[in-house]
Parts: sequence; structure tokens; C-alpha cells
Amino acid sequence: MGLLCKNGRPDEKTMKFNTLKNMDLEGKRVLVRVDFNVPMDKKGKILDDRRIKAAIPTIDYLLKKKALVILMSHLGRPKKVEDKLRMDKIAERLEKLLKQNVIKLDDCIGASVEDQINEMQAGEVCLLENLRFYPEETKNDKFFAQSLTELADVYVNDAFATMHRKHASVYGVPYFLPSCAGLLAVKELKQLDKARKPRKPFFAIICGMKEDKLKAAEKMFTKASNLFIGGVLGNILLKARGYKIGKSKIERLKLDKKFISSKKVITPEDVVAASKIAGNAKTKTVDVAEIPAKWHVVDVGPKTLKRIQEIVKNSKTVFWSGPPGIFEIKKFSKGTKALAKLLSKAQAVTIAGGGDTAEAIDKFRLARDFTHVSTGGGAAVAYVEGRELAGIKALIESKKRFG
Repeated sequence: MGLLCKNGRPDEKTMKFNTLKNMDLEGKRVLVRVDFNVPMDKKGKILDDRRIKAAIPTIDYLLKKKALVILMSHLGRPKKVEDKLRMDKIAERLEKLLKQNVIKLDDCIGASVEDQINEMQAGEVCLLENLRFYPEETKNDKFFAQSLTELADVYVNDAFATMHRKHASVYGVPYFLPSCAGLLAVKELKQLDKARKPRKPFFAIICGMKEDKLKAAEKMFTKASNLFIGGVLGNILLKARGYKIGKSKIERLKLDKKFISSKKVITPEDVVAASKIAGNAKTKTVDVAEIPAKWHVVDVGPKTLKRIQEIVKNSKTVFWSGPPGIFEIKKFSKGTKALAKLLSKAQAVTIAGGGDTAEAIDKFRLARDFTHVSTGGGAAVAYVEGRELAGIKALIESKKRFG
């Protein structure tokens, strides 16, 4: 979809949806969809607050405009109310980052929430309770969306990582309120457009554990000059190409025969195999034709990395989503670290997307050496692939409706 008109690149003046810069915000109650879905340990300690920090510029902008800021997000995948997934710890961390009080509400809709917001003043910030405590959120329930809009005058979507989700807070709310994209969302779109409309040769590296990514990779097949598939996704494709992959768990997926047999779709040549998924496992590097029957594939090997490096050298744009190995276990992290390092030194435009990918890049302290590290996983892949994101479509329709 052509979001912008000048030179085929993002330009806020010509976007088909509103941005913060062309909205009347002073004194308004502004409902902001953020992505505070951060990893936490069993005691509720936040392990990585990057996504909270990423929302700060938009919140600061609204506060400078003397708006009343109402934040909403999901956390985890609850089927019902779960105390461990309440937003209290998020509110505490946000307070420290903003250096001002954040009012944490115990619900996200209803008369009680409306009453509390009506007592707030311009320049104050509140955080609603976990949206996914209501199943209506993920079902894009019209009445749930409308209940959220009762709280505000304006809606801002700054949760790029959820923009591919047809959920009430992403897709439903803009139908009822004047809406716009936040600073993070606009930044993401501008940067990811470099991979959506890439300078060629374009090399896409798609790894990780989510099988639906493989379907997205199939669609990216026609755009990319070369496509590397690794991690669990690589195992699925190796299996489809007739290799035995030991005890590695995979799902059987129907893949296009042209995709399976294409020479430009590259799978690992060698892998690190482990006797078990644990830090004290026995490991060895083997060619993909020699994976032991009772062992697991846990990382890519040196031959594979050398092949990737050769392709990167001849590419002008590289998009990477998903770690090729189980990098959380140090013994299985060498391939991911080596891939991050070689991309950080590339002369090409380098775009990385996804929570795990961003976590790995940050762990190895290489974020500054990439052109862009996206907060979005599935959303980044979907956008680069060329798909219309539900959240963007909703913002475009909102502009048509409200101006």
C-alpha cells in the first residue's frame, strides 16, 4: 500500500493517515495504544523495558501539548484475569522513566474508569488494566472498542508491534475517534520502508520459532534476491527438502513446491546439534545430512555463516527477523552472535525486526551498528512482505471519516 507520495518514501505531509503533528491535542483526553508487553520473571520483575522506553517520546510529546494521557496495552496472553499479568509493575517502571506520577487503574472500561479519568487534569498520565483480561479485545468486539472510546477525545496508535492484529484496541477504536499514528509508529514505518521497497540485491533472513513466519517468508520470496530460512523454520524447510532433523520438533506445513526447490531460498548447510536442550548438553557441529537421530538442532554452523556473509557482502539491503539458534542458552548462542556481528559490519542497509532479534542484538551490544532495530516481530515481517497492516488500514479509514 502506498502510504506516502514523495519519492516512494515516507513523508508525514503526504501520509494517508494522520500523525501527531496534524492533530489538535491541547487539553484533550488522548487514548494511546502502546506496546508494554515486556518479558517478566516469575516474581514479576521486568527483564527488558525497551518497549516501555520506546513509547516515551510520544508520551512526552502529548504532555508538552498539555493533553491528558490515557495509556492502554496488553501483557502476555491471559484467558482470564491473572494477578501476575496486571499492569502495576509496568506503571511503576513507567513512573521512573517519565519522572512523574502514573495513575494505575484497576480496569480498562466501565463507569468506575470513566469517573477516575474525569477527575484527572491535563498533563497527568494513567495506565489502564491489561486489555486482554477481556476476550473481547482479541475478538475485535465492536462494543468493547466503543467502551474504550468513551474515555477519550482522540486516539493514538503507537504500538507498531501489534499493528498487524485485528484487535479492538488496534482496529476497532479508530472507527469511533479521530485517530493518528504516534512517533514510534511513524519512525518504524519510515525505517521499514527501506526493506519494503528495498535497494537490490535484497537479502532476507527469516529465522525463529513461529511457524506463521514461514508463510510470510513464502510471500517475501518474490521480492528477495536471496532468502535464508533458519531456526525452527529452517528445520521445517530442511524436512520438506528430505533431510532428517533428529528430535527437533516441527509442524508439518503445506509449502509451495517452487519455494521448497528454489535455489535462492537457502537453508543451513551445517548446524550445531545437542543431546538435549540444556546448558550442560553435549554438542557437535555436523552437516545437515548427518544430524544424529536423537539429537536436537540448536544453532547454525560456521559453513552456513560463511555462506550468509558472502551474500551479505553482495547485498544492498538486508532484513533480519528471528535468531537462528537458541541464543538464550550461552552454549547455543554462537551462531546468533556471529550473525549479528557480521550484519553490524555490513555496508548494506540493515534492518532487524522482532523481540527476540532485538534482545539478541542488545545482548551483544550491537544495536547502534544497525540501520534500524524494529520493536515489531510479526508486524515488521508483514509490513516488509508488503501486507496491509490492520492498524494502518484503521487509521486511514479514520482520517477519511473524521479528517
